[in-house]
Amino acid sequence: MTVNTTLRGKVAFISGGSRGIGLAIAVRLAREGANVVIAAKTTVANPKLPGTIHTAAAEIEAAGREHGVACLPVQTDIREEDSVLAAVEAARARFGSIDILVNNASAINLTPTAATPMKRFDLMFGVNVRGTYLCTQALLPLLAESAKQGRNPHVLTLSPPLAMEPRWFAPHVAYTMAKYGMSMCVLGHAEEFRPLGVAVNALWPRTVIQTAALQMIPGIRPEHCRTPAIMADAAALILKQDGSVAGSTGRFHIDDEVLAAHGIRDLAGYSVVPCSTQLLPDLFL
Repeated sequence: MTVNTTLRGKVAFISGGSRGIGLAIAVRLAREGANVVIAAKTTVANPKLPGTIHTAAAEIEAAGREHGVACLPVQTDIREEDSVLAAVEAARARFGSIDILVNNASAINLTPTAATPMKRFDLMFGVNVRGTYLCTQALLPLLAESAKQGRNPHVLTLSPPLAMEPRWFAPHVAYTMAKYGMSMCVLGHAEEFRPLGVAVNALWPRTVIQTAALQMIPGIRPEHCRTPAIMADAAALILKQDGSVAGSTGRFHIDDEVLAAHGIRDLAGYSVVPCSTQLLPDLFL
């Protein structure tokens, strides 16, 4: 069977893609000709947190206009099974298939145990772990069907490499467990879905990325950050790889390593402040 490794005509389902890295990936895939489903909660603009599923859809369709790309915005709470199943059905009804799942939605709270309310604990586990697992489970039949049709299906989860070291846990046990829960989904699903022909990988940034989540990290300035574009470009390269080839599933990718593997080593243009020498490594690297 010939495997279709281009993104043109594919359909990508992206959780939490109304802003930040998720939106950047959606726009990048649209430029390659992929249709996009944005499954996120925000439908009304918030002055403190710009971007809704509708503004995202407009930006995505503008980016893919030359390919006739369509974007379906669906208000979705990925913690709720009925909400996710409704979003998947809406996507299937609109596009007929789903070839890519990007598990992007995530909640962050960088606090020690005594300062972590159980409400925040539950939110992180509900969004990060349950949401990732639920979206993957709900889309699995469509991804498996995509594999049968030779459409090169992928699951890409934005989560860090697994490293069971105390230094990653001690400052914020709850957040680390929640993010590593996403990574464990990658580890397990990659092997479980291998016979189905569905590739499953993770992607994580080398440096801090400028997004709204930085409000949770005091002291981070623009010169410390790269833009979401580096993650978007790395994601596109991963999603175009033939998922049936040995070594193409179960990987924990780092953005700059993906780019370097494709001959892209000049990363100065990804800095928020051009050519900054003050970039900070990401939390888990």
